[in-house]
Amino acid sequence: MEFVAAPPVHRVLCADCGTPIVPNSANLCVACLRNTQDITEGIPKQASVSFCRNCERFLAPPQSWVLARPESSELLAICLKKLKGLNKVRLTEAHFIWTEPHSKRLRVSLTIQKEVLTNTILEQTFEVEYLVQHGQCPDCAKLAAKNTWKALVQVRQKVAHKRTFLFLEQLILKHGTQKDTISVKEVRDGLDFFYSQRSHALKMVEFLGGVVPIRQKASEQLLSSDTHTNTANFKYTYSVEIIPICKDDLVCIPLKQARQLANINPLTLCTRVGNSLQLIDPSTLQACEISAPTYWRTPFDSLAAVSDLVEFTVLDIEPDGRSRGKYVLADAQVALAGAFRSGGINTDDDGMMDYESNGFTNQIFHTRTHLGGILQPGDTVLGYHLTNANFNSDDFAQLSSDRIPDIILVKKTYPNRRKKNRARNWKLRSIGKEAGEEGETGGGRGVVGRMGGRDQKKIEEDYELFLRDIEEDEEIRGAVNLYKAGDVPMKTDKEKSRGKRNNQYAMEVDETPAVETDDEHEEADFPEVRLEELLEDFDEMTLGEHNE
Repeated sequence: MEFVAAPPVHRVLCADCGTPIVPNSANLCVACLRNTQDITEGIPKQASVSFCRNCERFLAPPQSWVLARPESSELLAICLKKLKGLNKVRLTEAHFIWTEPHSKRLRVSLTIQKEVLTNTILEQTFEVEYLVQHGQCPDCAKLAAKNTWKALVQVRQKVAHKRTFLFLEQLILKHGTQKDTISVKEVRDGLDFFYSQRSHALKMVEFLGGVVPIRQKASEQLLSSDTHTNTANFKYTYSVEIIPICKDDLVCIPLKQARQLANINPLTLCTRVGNSLQLIDPSTLQACEISAPTYWRTPFDSLAAVSDLVEFTVLDIEPDGRSRGKYVLADAQVALAGAFRSGGINTDDDGMMDYESNGFTNQIFHTRTHLGGILQPGDTVLGYHLTNANFNSDDFAQLSSDRIPDIILVKKTYPNRRKKNRARNWKLRSIGKEAGEEGETGGGRGVVGRMGGRDQKKIEEDYELFLRDIEEDEEIRGAVNLYKAGDVPMKTDKEKSRGKRNNQYAMEVDETPAVETDDEHEEADFPEVRLEELLEDFDEMTLGEHNE
């Protein structure tokens, strides 16, 4: 094998410094060529970018605000668009040089190439410094100016409690639907959601239609118009009305509609409220579902709500084997909770009930219930007492007396658990801050109950009932986010001396301290909130909680 030597490379001397170089059209070395030719000329070495501190967005040319994280590709693209003259060179590399996050400076290293002479390409690296200027984007400026909304969603429900909106608030938080809301206002019978764009309001209306049965109505108001460009500026209002029937309400379906629903007994219980109503006849386990359009064609109100529930004690329960889902049909014997020692019975009779001395209080009621799978003798259950009930309903008046039971049991309750006065190890977040800090998820009482006034005690009672529903119903717990409570406030010695209860149990009417007796042991089947169901609350400073 014959070795072939490489051809010799002819070199010439640089015309300025005399350094041997490979021949080129300029006959100059790289150092001398850079001294005579500056390819960065015309490209500014300093520039500025606009940053909105409220929404943390940068202004991208021409006039769009973009969310960009520090040292991200989006922010780098915004910085490069701010430089004039880059279109005359070739950009080969660009990256951020680390700076202190609070210095309000951004440093970017650029590497460019440009042909300076015939067939001579020069590459140069230089640095550009950007000054971050704080300002306000148009959306945040509208929010700061107040009442500059573009669209409004009015959510209403004509009921005597706030539990629906407390639950709706948690659904909105879980799905993140509140992020586009610029303000929330509590009004009579509902809430008002304000938006800067019409599309955000339509998104909220669509979300509400998926979680609760509603009907909606839209309207618009002309603010200004331009005849030359044929454009107009409108404000849009969407009125959303929620069906005035809630979970555990006693409902009497109109007879004509009941016949269309597989001839179900008109006297039913509402077991679930989603985008439709689910009703069940507790005496036969026959169930039906009523969609929102079907309801609004023939609307009807509930006969009684959870505020009308009465406590009963289960004396005997006999399941008959029929079941439907989680419900089991059973024959039950119950008596009013006052029929026992706590109700004024003579304590010398060894706990035996005196049906003649107390008359109606000690009467035993026989009824059929759908709770045969969870009730045991000795349990406490809430139900509607219909023996002497008088409802202002034509549909109920048309029912024959043999179709109206004395008692309708609704749900199991745990009175001994409440007497323990234990603080909850979980908490909820809320939408909205105190007045003047709207637009974010924040601390304070939340949007429900902010009005206060004479209804504040009623709102506290509704909130306590809502917390109990979350504790005792796993289905409701699965629909909301529960967070670990860092520190649960305990009662002070002064509160103990006065016999006051913890604020989380503000619904309790009895202000005397609970004295635990032998028969007031805690219920063994109380559905405890498990630790794995709780989420970590990473941002307690900006995310509020109902802890009142």
